[in-house]
This record gives sequence, C-alpha cells and structure tokens, in this order.
Amino acid sequence: MEILLHTCCAVCLIYPLESLRQQGFKVEGSFYNPNIHPYTEYLARRKAAEQVSASTGLKMVFPEYLPQEFFQAVNAKEDPAQRCLICWELRLRQTALLAKEKGIPFFTTTLLVSPYQNQDALKQLGEKVSKETGVGFHYEDFRPGFRKAHEQAKAQGIYCQKYCGCIYSETERFKKAKPGSKNEK
Repeated sequence: MEILLHTCCAVCLIYPLESLRQQGFKVEGSFYNPNIHPYTEYLARRKAAEQVSASTGLKMVFPEYLPQEFFQAVNAKEDPAQRCLICWELRLRQTALLAKEKGIPFFTTTLLVSPYQNQDALKQLGEKVSKETGVGFHYEDFRPGFRKAHEQAKAQGIYCQKYCGCIYSETERFKKAKPGSKNEK
C-alpha cells in the first residue's frame, strides 16, 4: 500500500518513515513547508531532508517554496492556536492533493511525531481533509519515537532546528529566553 508522508523536517522524518515501512507501506515523501522562515532556515531544513531521504532511499518531492501561501492563510490571525491549525491544514491539504494527483491512496504527516503538537487537532484536520479530497488519512501516534529519532539525528550530524518553523514560533522562542541564556540575542 502506498502512502504520501508530509515531511516537516528531517529529524521528524526518521521514526514515521521507519514505522510506516515496518507496517508494509511503500512511502513517498513531500517536503511542503511554506511556513518556514527565514529562507535560510528553509534551505537548512530542506538540505537535511534531502540527506535523510537519500540515505534511506526515500523518494521525496520538494514543491516550490512559496512563503506567501503561509502568510496569506494566516493573515491577521493573532491567536497562536488558530494560526497553527491553519498552517497544519494548509500543509495537510496540499499533501492530500498531491497524493490524489499521483494516485497514492493515503497520506499522513511527520507532525504526528512531535510531543509539542496537538495530536487531536492534527487527527481531526487529517480526517477533514481526507473527506474533502477522497484520499485516506493514516493517523498514527508517532510520538514514542521522537526522542530516539533526535538522538539518532544528532549522532549522524543531521540539522536539528530550534523552533517550529514560522516567524511567529521563532519570535516566541526568543521571548521565552531567560536573561543571560544562550537563546537571548
């Protein structure tokens, strides 16, 4: 059975790819992340995703980087929870539509590996997009593999980002930094 795996970053790709393959899925990846900011961060994450996909033999597509799609979608949305839902839906929808175009019957996302993301909301969005596109959503709680994947990535020298990806999460990261910490600028 084929599945298209939305890939948010290389580190979060490691465990879901392993799990899906163990279940017998033929996995293809899609690195669609117009939310990542700045462009240099996008390039660092893309390069890392290219490394992991090459080392694992994963066919990965890299749709054009169009940050305006993210900014148009979240325009004037000040509530972080609302912004995240819009961003997740944008990426899940594009993944489902790409799967449909390629004739791949299922899609899922590496966002489900993060203990920092809202699993219930992601599941609901995946199911909503599935109904609207006719492509099956494979929900799986990949969080048990999060720490191990991070350790593996560090051991292999794979780039590990320090924030979700959008300019809002980067700003929040620095606001939370304590005076004198290494995160403070």
